Amino acid sequence: MRVKSELLPQTLLTSKYSTFWISGDEPLLVQESADLVRQHFRINGFEEREVFNVDSGFSLERFTNSVNNLSLFSTKKIIELRLDKVTGKNGSVDKLKLGPEEKTAIDTFLINHNPDFALIITSVKIDRTILSSKWFKTHDSLLALIQVWPIDNKGLVKWLSQELRNSGIYADNQALQILSERVEGNLLAAKQEIEKLKLLANLEGGSHVTLDTKTIMQVVANNARFDIYNLIDTALLGDAERCQKMIANLKEEGTYPLLVLNALSRELRILNNMVINKESGQRLNSILQTNRVFFNRKQAVTNALNRLSSNHIWVMLDKALQIDKAIKGASFSNPWDEINTLVLELSGEKILKKF
Repeated sequence: MRVKSELLPQTLLTSKYSTFWISGDEPLLVQESADLVRQHFRINGFEEREVFNVDSGFSLERFTNSVNNLSLFSTKKIIELRLDKVTGKNGSVDKLKLGPEEKTAIDTFLINHNPDFALIITSVKIDRTILSSKWFKTHDSLLALIQVWPIDNKGLVKWLSQELRNSGIYADNQALQILSERVEGNLLAAKQEIEKLKLLANLEGGSHVTLDTKTIMQVVANNARFDIYNLIDTALLGDAERCQKMIANLKEEGTYPLLVLNALSRELRILNNMVINKESGQRLNSILQTNRVFFNRKQAVTNALNRLSSNHIWVMLDKALQIDKAIKGASFSNPWDEINTLVLELSGEKILKKF
């Protein structure tokens, strides 16, 4: 069964399918569709979740054992199969890798179907050769296929409006158009800009705010070279010297220091959760996947996870609290100097004590 991505929420209300295959070349849209399907199954009692990445470390035997056996607690389980891709030659687009092992894994689930299991398959775009193959046609009626397509300019404005509303932020058409032009169709970049706006709005749960065009223009100004998220990733990579230059540029451009601090604090809290999981023995790849660390940030985040401890991060969070007081006038410290110290600490310079 073929399902249009925009009709997925309605389809899930009446669907009897236990297998959903989501394909497309826009990772964020594929992830959002997978989130909807996952939420649907959880509402229907599927409490466990197991993720399989079909890469060089994939074990078909482990996958087969998983789909044939319930846990000790006999709870319903979601199994996610993330198919690999093959990079095209001479700069051509990536293609789905679907060999005997991948097909066998899908066959195993569909043929030996157990109602206590649900399968979510994600992949890059499925080409016509696969869709028209005898193998795929055999399974076509047993699964729901959601093909996610890139968003055009008109669709991007609509998508941005919905994403902002979901975050409690309302913006007029002119502001949305400016934001659309700024991200140039890059949805991951759009997500980053929305995160900036959320940090600025600093909303509590359930509240909302309307931001005017001027405010949005200030936040999404074309400062890609020295923006806040680049600063954080540079710190995670351990480049202290470049961090100082970036902070100087942010200060020169009139960036509100609370915007930088909120982004740093949020990153530290996320890192702390990941470090705790790592210290408890969870595999690094699993931690990165659970926290949706995309490929362009994996190196930076991995570097930080390999050198930071939870105690160290708590010291930095305590420093962030002191900086917040300085920004709000509750202390005589210079906020930018203190932010510089915090970023240097995050980049690997041992400045703060007690960790």
